[in-house]
Amino acid sequence: MSQEKIPLAGVIGSPIAHSKSPQLHGHWLRVNGIKGFYIPMDVAADDLEQVLRTLPKAGFVGVNVTVPHKEKVMDLADLVTDRATLIGAANTLIFRKDGRIHADNTDGYGFIQNLRQNAPGWDPKAGPAAVLGAGGAARAVVASLLDAGVPEILISNRTRVRAEALQADFGNRLHVVDWVQAGNMLDDAMTVVNTTSLGMIGNTPLRVPLDGLRKDAVVTDLVYAPLKTRLLEEAEAAGCVTVDGLGMLLFQAVPGFERWFGVRPEVDSAARAAALR
Repeated sequence: MSQEKIPLAGVIGSPIAHSKSPQLHGHWLRVNGIKGFYIPMDVAADDLEQVLRTLPKAGFVGVNVTVPHKEKVMDLADLVTDRATLIGAANTLIFRKDGRIHADNTDGYGFIQNLRQNAPGWDPKAGPAAVLGAGGAARAVVASLLDAGVPEILISNRTRVRAEALQADFGNRLHVVDWVQAGNMLDDAMTVVNTTSLGMIGNTPLRVPLDGLRKDAVVTDLVYAPLKTRLLEEAEAAGCVTVDGLGMLLFQAVPGFERWFGVRPEVDSAARAAALR
């Protein structure tokens, strides 16, 4: 009698011990009664290609990819989605039955779904967006905001040249603002996003002046440790609708889980609790 293979997935990065993905996917596997496993794997850059070629032979159906491998896996994949190409990074790999590796980026999807669920009245077309930061997460956020119909994005980064690189890639709806003037972006912004790690536990605080926040703006922070950052606290005090960063982590995990295990998981309070354990 032939036994069905147990499907395996996981997350590859270095370091990886801090990842909340194993708790989240483990929760979804349990509640959906799926006999599968999701495993954190600390993989050095030099071993990345060998590991990716070996995993499918061991029963892996796919993996998430995090720092520092999100760009490198693009070169190793056989098929890359348009959105991953646009963002220049992949966070989700699917190991196909024909042996090919399919790379996607679901960060932008996760970002938008989080806003739609937790700020139901959010209208991307209502006015400009202000984006703090110009790293990999910012690229995903900018791509998804433009796709959602935001008319203009003001972007500011401590190193201006990185913001200018995004402007060069994403076009004339982006306008770069000097970091020392970043607070001025908030005067007209209807959507405000912090994509930097400033304000995270153990990191430097976000010191951008927030007195320009409009009370009808939607404000979100990709930092989720702490869940309520100073940016979100001050935005709430100013009357803004605020959305924490945990939902993006949950929603970006949905497409991968569905592709690997054949079930679309629920992002609900139990999933949030599992990720925070």
